[in-house]
Amino acid sequence: MSMPETVLDQPVAPATPPPIPAKPTVLLAEDDAAVRRYLEVILRRAGYTVICAANGLEAIKAAMSSKVDVVVTDALMPHLSGHELCRYLRARPHLARIPVLLLSGLEPNVVEPSTSVYADAHLTKPVRPEDFTDCLARLLAANN
Repeated sequence: MSMPETVLDQPVAPATPPPIPAKPTVLLAEDDAAVRRYLEVILRRAGYTVICAANGLEAIKAAMSSKVDVVVTDALMPHLSGHELCRYLRARPHLARIPVLLLSGLEPNVVEPSTSVYADAHLTKPVRPEDFTDCLARLLAANN
């Protein structure tokens, strides 16, 4: 007498793992190497892909050649300031929607007034890691 075939005897297809969400890419423009490394470590630990630039010109090249989800820029840098970088991004239709976080050693009320038109958020350095990553998460959520 043969036993009926049970569900357990049938081959089981391997489970398909859920798709891995893409890590958001942050373009980090900071001229101070120590600060840039500090912020890069925070971002990588938070799960971001990071593209680093040592000044505004490098940041423009990176923004033009890579898919960037958010830009973090120091306000004052050589060759092209963070303020000028913001204006450049906003003037280019394919880059204009990228959220921009401006970091400055100056208090927010001392920052160049026209920058508030271009930057989506502003944080004063030194910045706490949780404030930094929370701000980025809010900018990315608002942009999706």
